[in-house]
Amino acid sequence: MMTHSILFAALTGTPAVVVYAIAGFILFIAAILLLNFGMIWVRAWSSGAPVGIMELVALRLRRVPVGQVVDARITAVKSGIPLDIDQLSTHYLAGGSVDGVVHALIAAQKASITLVFDRACAIDLATKGTGKTVLEAVKTSVNPKVIDCPNPSSGKTTIDAVAKDGIVVKSRARVTVRTNLDRFVGGATEETIVARVGEGIVTTIGSAQTYKDVLENPDSISKTVLGKALDANTAFEILSIDIADVDLGENVGAKLQAEQAEANKLIAQAQAEVRRAAAVATEQEMIARVAEMRARVVEAEAQVPLAMAEAFRSGNLGVMDYYRMRNIQADTEMRDNIAGEKDSE
Repeated sequence: MMTHSILFAALTGTPAVVVYAIAGFILFIAAILLLNFGMIWVRAWSSGAPVGIMELVALRLRRVPVGQVVDARITAVKSGIPLDIDQLSTHYLAGGSVDGVVHALIAAQKASITLVFDRACAIDLATKGTGKTVLEAVKTSVNPKVIDCPNPSSGKTTIDAVAKDGIVVKSRARVTVRTNLDRFVGGATEETIVARVGEGIVTTIGSAQTYKDVLENPDSISKTVLGKALDANTAFEILSIDIADVDLGENVGAKLQAEQAEANKLIAQAQAEVRRAAAVATEQEMIARVAEMRARVVEAEAQVPLAMAEAFRSGNLGVMDYYRMRNIQADTEMRDNIAGEKDSE
């Protein structure tokens, strides 16, 4: 190096001190790069996934963990997935998990599932903060998982529906699903699957003529629900719906009929009370009318002595006529008294 520097100084006429300074600075920079990136560069080169020194410097300047990104690329390249440093660093800066995406791509490749890098990154960012990962989505696509319906975490253990005969049927279903990676971003989640399956079960049981039909053929529920394409616009594909348990509940129809009968009885009692009150009012009115008529009779009887006195004065009634009339009245009163005593006996 010193020989080259002296030769360069002699040819260009530059003082040897300046040349030595430039050479020393270059050697200093090279030493820094070697200390910081030497092992990483050697590891990448020896793994068949070489990375340029300038790319490593750029990663450090962008505050990207160089070792993590390089190791992720090495893993991808060794698995036959050609990824470059730019793609991985961009996804890291977007807040994604570089290792998760690489492992998901490898898992999809081994399972012969088509999954491109951009789709994997989108799924990874979509699952951020949900407790799920892109690797889990790929694994669910390879190995389907089972969802309980209803979800035990909701506090309910069965889906209750009423058949047409009024009997409550309690059922519990297990839904086998696998991830649909093409619809994972923007697709509905497991909660939607559970809600749709529950709605389908309630509709199917509610359309049954009797609870016996449901107990005899519980698979009819799963067949009917499965044929409704409940996985439309969701992040999953429903493989099967199995009815795990069917029980009977209370007789809601009979209970409703009893309540209706009780309500009808109360209505009839109220109507009867209205009629009784009307009859009592009518009776009181008739009593008042009878009293009024009696008053009129008494008033008319009071006119009889006046008429007799007038007949005496005018000569139309004699004394003997008056006594005969009195005898007839006395005879009539006697007969009334005798008849009254017999009736009392």
